Amino acid sequence: MENKKLMESNLSVFYKVDIVVIGAGQAGLSAAYYLKKAGLTSGKGFVVLDDEFGAGGAWQHRWDTLTLQNVNGINDLPGMSFSDAVNTAEKALQANVALPQYYEKYEKTFELPIIRPVKVIEVTERNGRFLIRTNGAQFSARGIINATGTWKTPYCPKYPGWERFKGKQLHTGDYKSAEEFAGKQVIVVGGGISAVQLLGEISKVAKTTWVTRRPPDFRNYEFNPELGREAVAMVDQRVREGLPPNSVVSVTGLPITPAIEWMLEKGILERKPMFKEYTETGVRWEDGTTVDADIVFWNTGFRHSLDHLTPLHLVNEQGGVPMSGQLATQVASDPRIHLTGYGPSASTIGANRAGRAAARELIATLSL
Repeated sequence: MENKKLMESNLSVFYKVDIVVIGAGQAGLSAAYYLKKAGLTSGKGFVVLDDEFGAGGAWQHRWDTLTLQNVNGINDLPGMSFSDAVNTAEKALQANVALPQYYEKYEKTFELPIIRPVKVIEVTERNGRFLIRTNGAQFSARGIINATGTWKTPYCPKYPGWERFKGKQLHTGDYKSAEEFAGKQVIVVGGGISAVQLLGEISKVAKTTWVTRRPPDFRNYEFNPELGREAVAMVDQRVREGLPPNSVVSVTGLPITPAIEWMLEKGILERKPMFKEYTETGVRWEDGTTVDADIVFWNTGFRHSLDHLTPLHLVNEQGGVPMSGQLATQVASDPRIHLTGYGPSASTIGANRAGRAAARELIATLSL
């Protein structure tokens, strides 16, 4: 009821709180949990603004064939295990069903002050406070934990001739099922885990060509927390130096699973280097080789959703944000701003710890 009143309020009024958390994915929920645990009051001490219509963060938008069995790791949120909310024995359960179910129970159990759907349009600074302008209620805060992640900003590079290509271009974020590719000629671009998984699905119903910028990095190991921590450390170093972060997954390589073994045997993973340009009917490589395509399917990742923070001038000339703090969540130039889901915390591996570090460090900075 209190949240509804805020949404219906006069938009010229700024509601004063100590901290605004932007985003209710894993990092945002983790931060909210620790803020509340530290004694900050809901709705006055802090609020969480989320632009989704329901709980689940980016998980609710994943494709139906991504199940608990093939998702690359699910980390428990602090204070409640995943198995407390979901029957983990049911391996075929869809991730876009199970994770939102878990998040919803988590939000209700800990009575987190989440206002949704609210889209943050712009964050500015005035008289030592941040003004958070949204499409609903407006807020004024002393500190910010930005946990918007990457899902809303897909990256799809435009190669020469893209405008004359008569086929369709899709991104990972558009994927629903392999059926929409049935009977088509499909060029799958990207060397990450999602690209390989979706390539395998699509190859069963369509003719596929796999294209990557670099040779695929297959590794004969089983993904585990230790390898994840090593990957996080590498990305952590980059953001502390103010460099644009690489994805955590990009440094873990591709573990050879039974599914990948099958694809290798079938020749599905015979990779081609990146093409030079589009033609009207497909693509062309440097040596003049061409391939026709009905669809070019980009699995080239996402960029961090930071456009609403542009007025704060956080991004440097290299395209990165110099970070500091225990887990590199603190903006080096302004410790009142924390970015979780950025750099080393842009995965379930780092999101929980990042939320805790951001909450604790921001509380200390603001002397709350």
